[in-house]
Amino acid sequence: VEEVGSMNIMFKIDGEIYTAPCVGTVLPGVTRRSIIELLKDWGYKVHEERVAIADIMKAADEGKLEEVFGTGTAAVVSPVKELDWEGKAAHISGGKIGELTQKLYDTLTGIQWGKLPDTKGWTVPVDAQ
Repeated sequence: VEEVGSMNIMFKIDGEIYTAPCVGTVLPGVTRRSIIELLKDWGYKVHEERVAIADIMKAADEGKLEEVFGTGTAAVVSPVKELDWEGKAAHISGGKIGELTQKLYDTLTGIQWGKLPDTKGWTVPVDAQ
C-alpha cells in the first residue's frame, strides 16, 4: 500500500488525504513533499501514517474512497483507477481522473513549465551559457 514502483501512493478518503510516512520503502521525494505542501495550502488534512489495505478497501465499500494517485518524479501525479486485494476490486472515480488528481497535476506541471507563477520558490533558473 505504501509504494507503487518508484511512486508514493496517496488516498483521498472522505475528503482527507492519507499517505504512508517516510520510513522503510517510502520515498522522501521532492514531488511527494511538493504535493503534500499544495494539499495543505488548499485546506486538505494530510495524514502521514500507515494505512492498512483492509481499511482502504472498507472505505471503498462505504463509498468514501474518492481518489487514489501516485506521485513521483517521472509521472508527477498518476491516477489509480482500480485496487485489487484478496479477490475484491475497488473501482475509483468511475475509472476517470479525479478532480483533485487533475488539479495537482495541472498545478505542479504548470509551475514546472513556467505557465503558472511559482509562489513557492521551487523553480531555479538555469543559465543557458
